[in-house]
Amino acid sequence: MKRTKSKVQFALEAAIERLLKISKIPKNGLVVFAGENEEADETVVLLFSPPEPVNVFFYRTDKYFHTEFLESMVEDSDVYGLIVIERDEATIGILKGGAVSVLDELEAYIPGKHSKGGWSQRRFDRIIEELVEEFYKKVGEKAGSYLIPLLEAGKLKGVIVGGPGYSKIDFVKGSYLDYRLQKIVVGGPLDVSSQGEPGLRELVEKAREYIKETKYHKTKEVLEKFKYHLAKDDGLVTYGELEIVKGLELGAVETLIVVEDYPKLTELRSLAESRGARVVVISEEFMEYEWLRKAFGGVVAILRYQLIS
Repeated sequence: MKRTKSKVQFALEAAIERLLKISKIPKNGLVVFAGENEEADETVVLLFSPPEPVNVFFYRTDKYFHTEFLESMVEDSDVYGLIVIERDEATIGILKGGAVSVLDELEAYIPGKHSKGGWSQRRFDRIIEELVEEFYKKVGEKAGSYLIPLLEAGKLKGVIVGGPGYSKIDFVKGSYLDYRLQKIVVGGPLDVSSQGEPGLRELVEKAREYIKETKYHKTKEVLEKFKYHLAKDDGLVTYGELEIVKGLELGAVETLIVVEDYPKLTELRSLAESRGARVVVISEEFMEYEWLRKAFGGVVAILRYQLIS
């Protein structure tokens, strides 16, 4: 115990020594790994800024380095631009890997219909049309500011547009998007009933037939399969770490489903992969994340066959 404490203290001192040499924290944050390589009898300190922002503080003393929070950053995952638009409101976001993120929300004051009729009516309608057009232009420019850098970096695979009314059609047909984004609009504008993050998630669900090979939809399919067998109570799902480890050791697990911050994620992943089981990691962005964590402790499995007690 005293030897372990001494090693931990030495590793922390080595990490702090390296950190003191950093004059400014990079915009994406810092990741530090420090420990002792017993075979080479040397202290290892790895300090770097990841390719994407670090949104979590995680400190752990263990026998191995925890890299699960960084793995999604180096995965080759397609990115889709998302736009939900009405004549006076819009949400811009992206679908990246398994995450749907809001980039911006825009609003405009567009008056309702004028009731007087005649020349005044025609003039008022023209003003409204101009206001709507200006809003569409603003949405197109904002979308371009977020999405064109992703396109130029070779990450953006398509743009999906939706909304509750005709605005989505006018927006696409009016070519308010940059021509480079206009060329990669996926499918026709889709019917979406809400704005904000719920609207983006609905848009992604509606676009399933066009982008069904994304990590998001593949993960959703696995979760739906788990729910299906759970509802049928057919013995083809299990949960609880002891039961899952038993199933993995027997080769009975088809798919291991585990939340991204599960304490033993690395060990379970290693065991699953050694037994030919698929591993699906659920990030916080999925609505099912909290459900899996609270109802099942954060780890469940779909089985190839029933386990006999």
